Amino acid sequence: MPLIIVESPTKAKTISRFLGKNYSVLSSYGHVRDLQKKSLGIDVEKNFEPQYIVPEKAQDNIKALQKKVKTNKEVILATDEDREGEAIAWHLDTVLNLHGKAKRIVFHEITETAIQEALKNPRKIDTDMVDAQQARRVLDRIVGFKLSPFLWDKITMGLSAGRVQSVALRRIVEKEREIQAFKQKEYWTIIGQFKAKKSSSVFEASLESKEGKKIKQFDITTEKQAHKIVDELKQSSFHIASVQQKEKKKSPNPPFITSTLQQTAGALLGYTPKRTMMLAQALYEKGLITYHRTDSFNIAQSAISDVRGYIQKEMGTEYLPATARFYKKKSKGAQEAHESIRPAFDTRHPFSKRHPDKIKIDTPHKKLYTLIWQRFVACQMKDAIQMATTVDIQASSGYVLRANGSVLQFDGFTKIYPTKLSENILPHLTKDEEVQRKKITPNQHFTQPPARYSEQALVKDLEERGIGRPSTYASIISTIQERNYVTRNQQKKLEPTEIGTLVNDMMVEHFPKIVDIDFTSHMEEQLDQIAHGKEKWQKTVGEFYNPFMKNLEKKTQEVKKPTQKTDKTCTKCGEPMEKKMSRYGWFYACTAYPQCKHTESTEEDAGKELNIKCNECGKAMTKKRGKYGVFLGCSGYPDCKNIINLDQDENPIDQESKEETKPCKKCGKPMVKKMGRFGAFLGCSGYPDCKSIEPLLPESSKELAIPEVYCPKCIEGIVTLKFTKTRRYFYGCNKYPACDFALWDRPVIKKIPGTTDQKIVKCTACETGVMVENKGETCSNKECKNHAKAKSTTRKTKAKKI
Repeated sequence: MPLIIVESPTKAKTISRFLGKNYSVLSSYGHVRDLQKKSLGIDVEKNFEPQYIVPEKAQDNIKALQKKVKTNKEVILATDEDREGEAIAWHLDTVLNLHGKAKRIVFHEITETAIQEALKNPRKIDTDMVDAQQARRVLDRIVGFKLSPFLWDKITMGLSAGRVQSVALRRIVEKEREIQAFKQKEYWTIIGQFKAKKSSSVFEASLESKEGKKIKQFDITTEKQAHKIVDELKQSSFHIASVQQKEKKKSPNPPFITSTLQQTAGALLGYTPKRTMMLAQALYEKGLITYHRTDSFNIAQSAISDVRGYIQKEMGTEYLPATARFYKKKSKGAQEAHESIRPAFDTRHPFSKRHPDKIKIDTPHKKLYTLIWQRFVACQMKDAIQMATTVDIQASSGYVLRANGSVLQFDGFTKIYPTKLSENILPHLTKDEEVQRKKITPNQHFTQPPARYSEQALVKDLEERGIGRPSTYASIISTIQERNYVTRNQQKKLEPTEIGTLVNDMMVEHFPKIVDIDFTSHMEEQLDQIAHGKEKWQKTVGEFYNPFMKNLEKKTQEVKKPTQKTDKTCTKCGEPMEKKMSRYGWFYACTAYPQCKHTESTEEDAGKELNIKCNECGKAMTKKRGKYGVFLGCSGYPDCKNIINLDQDENPIDQESKEETKPCKKCGKPMVKKMGRFGAFLGCSGYPDCKSIEPLLPESSKELAIPEVYCPKCIEGIVTLKFTKTRRYFYGCNKYPACDFALWDRPVIKKIPGTTDQKIVKCTACETGVMVENKGETCSNKECKNHAKAKSTTRKTKAKKI
């Protein structure tokens, strides 16, 4: 029996459904080899030979695959069609000792037709694509592994640098500086309200020109100028100088590619690029959409025929263009061999009652699929048509005001795809007709600073500049946020942190090539050339490595740790204070260090503005910055060490309560409410002699508790309600770390027949998972058919911090 190996269990399950018992389909569970983590993982002397290892978490699965390969004469590698997928296939070929004998198949969509067609046309592993992926991985490792220690030494520990992420960070920092440098400018516009004699409706027109000269945005910059024009207009009579009508067509957008899917899902559904890709991955693996990492607008001819037939049948011939629409990608690096993102099977909406295979998936997946379906159907529909009317109103004082109107004449593709087409209906007006002035209003405006990037806008910017590729956009943005270089504000816009700005400035000054947009874009083109077999990957890496290392060695010797002299003196020893940088921002440090280790927050005066007094000694509380962020500390430190924690918006949280609760399980002393970096908890009043702590549960969480039952994995431990550091609950064995049994959902517990004991119910279908409460009873094992039937409803509860 032929053995097919794919990356994910879900993908394996979908393919098995189509191929039945004629094939064995197994999963590699993602990557099977990676570079060593504790070293560079690259032998520079051996022409940058990567030193791969099989991660511990993948070893058991690899052993299982190796046994399976021995009993199957034919092995087919069906990993994804991009460079990452090709590399996984190559790694599988190596670790399974296939020696290039395995067949390689690829498909744009997981449908029975596509898979059968791929099986008829197997090929060898594309080593050029593998080399391109290796080159990217090696380049990224060199930059990260070599630059990070430099940042630790010159700024602070815990920092890291990324090849492409550093360019994204630079774009955000530059945008922030544009905003800071922005100077507001005042300007005025003038709006008139008019009424035609034969109509009761009032319409608006804005000041356009005077005596043939167009009035530009900054021609009226003061209130005095504006009121002078208003006075002139109030003394004028008005008539229609011209009426022009023009048909305007709006064409549908191309089908989605990775970047436009991320942008549109963000704008319409509020999804981040990372979430969009996770949902799209699941839709692809379930066989609902074509491959979601693509930068090509290509559409399979069969899909075009299918959708055109659907449009004609469901919406009528008037919505169907005479010929199919084709789209071409204009940006750099487009891989036209791939397809756009579209529905992967019957064009009829899979959630309609009329569909023979009505699909059952949860709401977020359904929303994203619906958006993809709408966009694809719309891209093959006719243009929307509006009739645009432009009316110029002549004033006797020489001014001209202009009114614009539009009426939708044919909805076209907007019938199915959410598109804003503004309508403004003007009354019927004719040339030379006199109109009555109802009102003239001056309006003051101020120019606005450039908008910060949203995640979706940053994706668009990176794509236009040739930075990154479809598979990397989401990870680039999530990485710079995880490193605390960038934060997402309440308006969901990206702002650089202090540490992010400092890291960027150091990179720009000392490693300009790494953060140079043109250089990074050129490197992406080089990787494309390697994938097409036109460049050798070792040559590309070598051309980068040698000058990079030479510059790094030079800068390591020359660059000093950034500090700033200040006028402050140390309140402890009287020596001067200087500003230094930690991973959490700037702070004041005594220059007598290490003899004097006194530090102060750069924001200490902000505490006085809050007018908060210390409840221990009565002195003012000041803002300070510690290891875990900003807090309020007593200005009487070190005599008084009282602190007040702040929430995410930097509002004070109630100070620790001395209210006694239940007795400590370890020593019997009362437990008291305390506040830690992850929120409120119960701590023993006998601290530090007794360090017992317990989670502080609200009344609503008591229903989460379960009776005492033995762990089904180790049989010795007891499964109890537990909490993560961030106070999210789960159920786990009390023998941890000896036993790692854990569940996010509440387990199903039933009495053991003939006894008073209870146990967690095991799944009878797979015999590996246990039954949990998740809109009914479902298996905890994601690979079990019982698990697939359930929709995650308790997941929302699980994510709450309590």
